[in-house]
Amino acid sequence: MLSLFSVVFTFLALFLLIPGLFISRRLRLPFCLENIIRFFKITASKYDDERNDERGPLGEKEKRARNRMPKHVAVILDGNRRWAEKRGLGTSGGHEAGVKRLMENAKDCFAMGTNTISLFAFSTENWERPEDEVNCLMALFKKHFKSEMPYFQRDKIKISVIGNRAKISQSLLGLIEEVEEATKSYEGKQLIIAIDYSGRFDILQACKNLATKVKDGLIQVEDIDEKAMENELMTKCSEFPNPDLLIRTSGEQKISNFFLWQSAYTELYFPNVLWPDFGEAEYLDALTWYQQRQRRFGRRV
Repeated sequence: MLSLFSVVFTFLALFLLIPGLFISRRLRLPFCLENIIRFFKITASKYDDERNDERGPLGEKEKRARNRMPKHVAVILDGNRRWAEKRGLGTSGGHEAGVKRLMENAKDCFAMGTNTISLFAFSTENWERPEDEVNCLMALFKKHFKSEMPYFQRDKIKISVIGNRAKISQSLLGLIEEVEEATKSYEGKQLIIAIDYSGRFDILQACKNLATKVKDGLIQVEDIDEKAMENELMTKCSEFPNPDLLIRTSGEQKISNFFLWQSAYTELYFPNVLWPDFGEAEYLDALTWYQQRQRRFGRRV
């Protein structure tokens, strides 16, 4: 009986407990069966993709398997202020926690194979918030553009900031241009940060650009199609301009004024969790949900 118990315990230790503790430590997730299952699902999908690469030309079934990992993930960072209020903190404390979570999640996304991450960091409507809150957000942008530069360069992550730059201070604008210049040659990983961005403004400026080209005789009206429009949108900076997966935290089920054109065929995921609480486990949930959608329905474009 004791011998049988030893065999069972050894089996559990070798095949469940030790790997589980390793996964938990590596991903900084709570040790539980649910998180272990999530990890194996994501890893299995990535392993399938690598095997497909080794086989050469892909059939339709294999192509669908490869597409189960989103190449472009967009995130609406919602809930910082509510998170702070629930903990009796000031608004700045919520935004500090949100920015910290932002960088942690971006690193996890890239580690799991995502090529492009877009963050709706500051909408045009956010200028209407109290002046001290706006100043806090601008100071956080400056702080983290400086502090994260070594990470961007070490991991070769291209940084692109999109939005209307007219109201951005010269000091912040100088930092943005410095970071973009230093990382512009990097390929494979891109972080798009939307500051003073509006989906309506993006579409409007694209239409104006096309109208100017027609007026200047560079193109004809007949040349204007969806591809021409996409080439004028601010996301033209990306190899994958249209997100595969858009996540909005806090339970709000709308994309508001973010990527209105680009999200026509995007899977929309609305977890009922405030942004500073959206960690690795929640992102794995989003990926699992996305992959299940891909297996069931396939890609729509």
